Amino acid sequence: MGNTIRRALLMSGKEIEYVVTSNPPRGGMKYTYFTPDKKFVIQFFNNPENAADPAIHDRIQAIIGRYNPTVSEEKGGAAGNDERTAAYFSKCYCWPVDIVVRPEFGIVSPSYPENFFFGDNASQILQIKGKDKKSNWFTGKSRKYLNSSELGDFRSMIQMSILLSRAVRRLHQAGLAHSDLSPNNVLIDPRTGTCVVIDIDSLVVPGLFPPEVIGTRGYVAPEVLQTLGMERKKRKFPGIQTDLHSMAVLIYEYIFLRHPLIGPKIYSQNPEEDDYLCLGEKATFIENPDDTSNRPETLNGTVKNLGPYLEDLFIRTFCRGLHNPSERPAAIEWERGLVKTWNLIHSCSNPNCSKRYFILYDINNPVCPFCGTRIKNDTVLRLSFYAQRRGNPGRWYKVSEMIAENNTPLCLWNFYSGVFPDEKASDREVKAYIREKNGKYYLVNLSLEGLLSQDGSIVPAGYASQITGGTAFRLVRDKNSLLLRAELFSVK
Repeated sequence: MGNTIRRALLMSGKEIEYVVTSNPPRGGMKYTYFTPDKKFVIQFFNNPENAADPAIHDRIQAIIGRYNPTVSEEKGGAAGNDERTAAYFSKCYCWPVDIVVRPEFGIVSPSYPENFFFGDNASQILQIKGKDKKSNWFTGKSRKYLNSSELGDFRSMIQMSILLSRAVRRLHQAGLAHSDLSPNNVLIDPRTGTCVVIDIDSLVVPGLFPPEVIGTRGYVAPEVLQTLGMERKKRKFPGIQTDLHSMAVLIYEYIFLRHPLIGPKIYSQNPEEDDYLCLGEKATFIENPDDTSNRPETLNGTVKNLGPYLEDLFIRTFCRGLHNPSERPAAIEWERGLVKTWNLIHSCSNPNCSKRYFILYDINNPVCPFCGTRIKNDTVLRLSFYAQRRGNPGRWYKVSEMIAENNTPLCLWNFYSGVFPDEKASDREVKAYIREKNGKYYLVNLSLEGLLSQDGSIVPAGYASQITGGTAFRLVRDKNSLLLRAELFSVK
């Protein structure tokens, strides 16, 4: 049977063409056709009862409209959204854009960006050209068959984690929950450090639109799995707290390439029951500091190697919060902790290290935990940034710190208080950078007006000033300027 082009009538009144194929991609609830230019997908429901369900119709209309973070509030999208934030989040999700009313009820969504599909040279062994980049291709056994150019590195995995936590945070701020965060619904591209959240049409709106799915094995929160089969009033259903578990599992897998709960411990001789207990009622974090019963003999890197921010978040999620959902840190805590951790990344001195980077939080032990290589620098520069307390001139508090090396970029949020590297940042250009030469460090100004040196003199664009240890100075001639404290450490 050859492909046939048909036309669909949309709720907006527009018509759109789509290509009908004999064997369309099919998921648990829907099957998919593409527009001729493949820029959009048209999805119809497998079950006619779902297609006729008024509650599903209402849910999708609300998702496309008043809950939509990819459309400004002025144009009918999510509250508080302006054009800039809408444009930012349109890259974080494949959010539905319209509803098909004829020939049957369906959904129109943007196709995934091209970088989330495998290309011709993705693998010499696996036949994956054109397949979407689900994260288990990169974190599972198939990873070894992918070309090295596809794999990214430790830094790109942290960057993806930041973007995922930000996307989930935005959903939760609107009162939404994804309900099925998993490799199937979060596509990743380690080469560029980006990810995109898909299958948006099944979002949970607590108290309004209940969950339609339970989730995916390995990512379902223990309380959901544990209460399967119970009467409805005793069941635990997917929501914001279960998203926090699923998201943390994904982030742990991105960083360590292993599952946080699947270890050597045997919970039952019955394989099916063992799997159920491992991920549900008896789930145990493989790095639980107080219970080592599920710990593998060897671990290539641990949460302790990620510095204090991420170690705390993982322990809270997979120890205290594993069976007590209210203890799980919120998505915004993950976003902030990951950004703080990003600033502590240092390159590994081993050219053959698969991770290429690690978190240098312990100046006294500058060793890559993944390959055991000690950094070759003679010195390490640590920068601490302080903001002035509102209404208290001369009183400063620490807002962030950074491990700087050659070519470390600096943006507006590194110079001014009240500026953050999130969706609201209007200027993301690199304004200056750190240059290292023969163990000495310099602050090089690219385009920042009013940049100050240690002695308080102006550093014009195109010029540099040396940074020496034990100094503290305002970075910019501006009342909102941050204070910089520089420390140099010898690592010989």
